[in-house]
Order: sequence, then C-alpha cells, then structure tokens
Amino acid sequence: MKKFDVLTAGGVVFGLGLVLWGILMGSPLNAFINYPGMLITLGGSFGALLVNFQMDQVKQVMKVTMQAIFEKKQDIGNLAEVFAGLAQRARREGLLALEDDMEELDDPFLRNGLQMVIDGFEPESIRDIMETDIRALGMRHTLGQNLFRVWGTYAPAFGMIGTLIGLVQMLTALDDPEKIGPGMAVALLTTFYGVLLANLVLLPIAGKLEIRSEAEISYREAIVDSLLALQAGINPRILQEKLKAYLSPQEREAAEGEKKSSEEAMAG
Repeated sequence: MKKFDVLTAGGVVFGLGLVLWGILMGSPLNAFINYPGMLITLGGSFGALLVNFQMDQVKQVMKVTMQAIFEKKQDIGNLAEVFAGLAQRARREGLLALEDDMEELDDPFLRNGLQMVIDGFEPESIRDIMETDIRALGMRHTLGQNLFRVWGTYAPAFGMIGTLIGLVQMLTALDDPEKIGPGMAVALLTTFYGVLLANLVLLPIAGKLEIRSEAEISYREAIVDSLLALQAGINPRILQEKLKAYLSPQEREAAEGEKKSSEEAMAG
C-alpha cells in the first residue's frame, strides 16, 4: 500500500513559496520570468540527460518521481506479527500448512520466499536467491537516484551556459540600449533557474529516493532472516524479538507502548 508523502510535495511547495514571496517583496513576479532562460536551462539539461542515459532509463523519470512522492508502507512491527503467526502455525501443523496463508500475503517478495520454504529449498539456496533479488532491486534504485543526481548537476551548468549566452547577447548590442536589458535578464535568470531546479527539486528527490531504497532493502533483509528462522523452527517469541533489531529506538518504544496499551485494554 502506498501513502502520499506530504513532506516531499510540501517541501517543494514551501520552498518555492518562500522564494516567490521573497521575489514579490522586492519586485514584480514577471521580472523573474524569462522564457529563453527556461528553455536553455530545462531543455539543455534534459538533452544532456538523454545523452548520458539510455532511452528506456529516461522513460522511468516519471515513475521514479512517483516513488519519491508516494511512500510504500512497510511496517516491521506488522511483519513481526505476521511471522509470529506463521511460526506458531508451523510449530503446530508443519511448514506445509503455511500454504493456506499464502493468499493473505500481499508482498510478492515475501510470498516467493515463503513458497521456497514450503517447497523445502535449502537455506543457503533461499538466502542466495533472495539476496540476489535484493541486489537487483538496489541496482534499479541506484539508477533512479543517479538519474536525478546527474540532472541536478547539469541544471546549474546549463544555467551558466545561459549566463554566457546572455552576456554575449548583451555585449554585441551595446550600441542598442533596448537589447541590453533582455540579454542581462537571460544572463542572470538562467543561473537562477538552474540552481533553484537542482537544489529544490532534483537533488532532494535523489536524496529521498536513497532513503526509501535503504528502508526497502532493510525491510527485505528482515524478511530473508525471518524466513530462514521460520524454516529452522525458531520460537515465535524469539522471532518477534529478532525482528525488533530492525526497528529504531523510537519505533521500538512506540511498538512497546502499543503492545502495553492493547494488553491493558484486554485486561480491562
């Protein structure tokens, strides 16, 4: 299940809003609108992106952007409860009985791993297959991060190119005062556009994607460890404690608080 990430979209809107507010406090907004400068910065940097990457990779831009805006909910606490239930049933009825629980699992990675456990794969084979899947996932995520990082380096560079173009236009029209203003506008605003685009949108998205990737990889590693522990017949309580190692101290405190509240509610 994916959840809209308010911080990503809100951060861009908030940052852009403050920039616009700062502009409007000292000058009209149309003074900062220059279409040639936008074309040089956006068009040039995107063109360089096409040179740097393959077409099928560039096509992933929108999909990767959506991954930054919509967060895939992955709850280790919920995962611990799922595996505790699986472990209890496996101890009572055996691993083959877990096949009935397959349809209730909405994570394909978890389903695939559990199927291998039920089919009697060797633990080394299960770990090797699933870790290969995790490495491939990490490579795909790294590509998406690099795409935005590279774009973030190209945007200010093309802003500087626009600055040079504007200066040349201004210097070649010194005898015509009416052309000096537009040339200076291109010279200054292209740098502004490039720096703003890189530091408010592109590089922050790359950073957010890296954080999301680390979280998803950690979640999948928890699944691998839990499946192997389940196959080894570990105690459900021990399995739950094992999964707590993947939680931050704050998340552990929150989980303990929820558990205590539920126990008090049941006792009352």
